[in-house]
Amino acid sequence: MKTNLVHKSIHFIRFLNTNRKLLYQEFNKNEELLNVIRKCRMQTFFQPILSLKSGDTVGYEILNRPDSTKSFPTTDAFYDYVGDSKHVFMVESFIRNLALKRYHEQVNRLDENEDCFIFLNIHPQVLADPNYKAGTTMNLLAKHNISPKQVVLELTEKKAGINYSQFVKLVEHYREQGFRIAVDDAGSGYNSLQTLLYLNPEFIKIDKSLIRNIETIPEKQYLVELILDFAYKSETKVIAEGIETFSEYTFLQDLGVDMGQGYAIGKPVETLCKGTVPISS
Repeated sequence: MKTNLVHKSIHFIRFLNTNRKLLYQEFNKNEELLNVIRKCRMQTFFQPILSLKSGDTVGYEILNRPDSTKSFPTTDAFYDYVGDSKHVFMVESFIRNLALKRYHEQVNRLDENEDCFIFLNIHPQVLADPNYKAGTTMNLLAKHNISPKQVVLELTEKKAGINYSQFVKLVEHYREQGFRIAVDDAGSGYNSLQTLLYLNPEFIKIDKSLIRNIETIPEKQYLVELILDFAYKSETKVIAEGIETFSEYTFLQDLGVDMGQGYAIGKPVETLCKGTVPISS
């Protein structure tokens, strides 16, 4: 018995020695993540979404970006770690609350009755978490005088593994509360297309990889036309992401895309600024 215990102890010590560096890095990442949340080291940006038909600003995507740290030098590095950690629900809840609070502050600052759509990025597994309740968000919205009909839950999960038969029921529950659903990165992979078929979202956001130089690439045009045809038949609005040039904007406008988002329309900034129709250079 003692011999077995000694052997186990030796193996454990060897494991610690072999993985010491990885364990130390993991500890640091976890501490840096928690520190970002505790000290609210997060910047909030608003990127306008424009109607390609009227030129009016119809909504804003709210983006929360953590301060750069040694373990998380980029925003993607931070959120990639969060997605694989045990802190997904905590971070998503914190970001949701922060986004709505700062949006409300901006609306008050501008002294406007801002009723545009608010696009909030969210992982599908967070909606499925029993701790995430629509009632909690409803109370938060009421506090900030925001209607749930303004809020669009933008599903950003690109990984497979969603139980769609269960997830559809969850999405319907949020719809009943007044929330709307957007599927992000449409056209970027099989999973985003599968999500479209199951969820029948109110908005489809076409991935920027399909938008770049679309006016010169027939294959991209065919794919976008297919998405537009699907959207028309399912009464869904289409938003083109990543518009960076006047020619992309006008081509998408002529194609019949409903809305657009991108640097040519308005960059993400810390104050609410309406989008602008790009001008030919």
